[in-house]
Amino acid sequence: MLKYLKLENEYTIFELKFYEGLIHGIKCILVESGVGKVNASRTTQILIDNMEVDYIFNVGVAGGISKTVKVMDIVIGEELVQHDFDITAFNHEKGYIPNVGTFIKSDDYLVKLAFATLKKNQNVHLGVIASGDIFIFQKEMGEKINKKFKALCAEMEGASIAQVCYLNHIPFLIIRSISDTIYGDNVITYEEFLEKSSQTVSKAIFEILEKISFDNLKRLDN
Repeated sequence: MLKYLKLENEYTIFELKFYEGLIHGIKCILVESGVGKVNASRTTQILIDNMEVDYIFNVGVAGGISKTVKVMDIVIGEELVQHDFDITAFNHEKGYIPNVGTFIKSDDYLVKLAFATLKKNQNVHLGVIASGDIFIFQKEMGEKINKKFKALCAEMEGASIAQVCYLNHIPFLIIRSISDTIYGDNVITYEEFLEKSSQTVSKAIFEILEKISFDNLKRLDN
């Protein structure tokens, strides 16, 4: 994303490096969340506490746990769930979080915008993204998460970012590029995937921001 950013400032907060600048005239701040739900939650809350945040986008990779998704496909998270959150001992279903619920919905405007932008050049899916502090590589575990939550892919950050945004009333969007699947149909190396998927997803965010900028101008005109 840095190649699209007209960089204006760089700074560090709690060892996190932030890059601030403009994309399509929109003030944007880029930062790596770190691996896992705690790191991702921490970074998200720092953004919300220290910047004037209108939207939060999170992009990254995920493993496919549905037979419908293939390597290099894109999944737009309509809903996010923490598959490892378990208070079933208190008569709640797996994934249920008190005062939040089980599934957290992404912002409808951003989801529709992302789908319209990405479907032109990419195989795109809308659905559930499951997050947990577990790297899913066993077919049995992946199929269990898919069956329980109807999740298309699994990763380690998205749903925690969604929870922080939900509790802070911030619209958000989570996008994942499929790096591998539990069915082993991995047709390229991870290094090749990382380069191609990074280009695809960053270009998509660039185009989404262009549309947001255009929509904002229309609102001002009206």
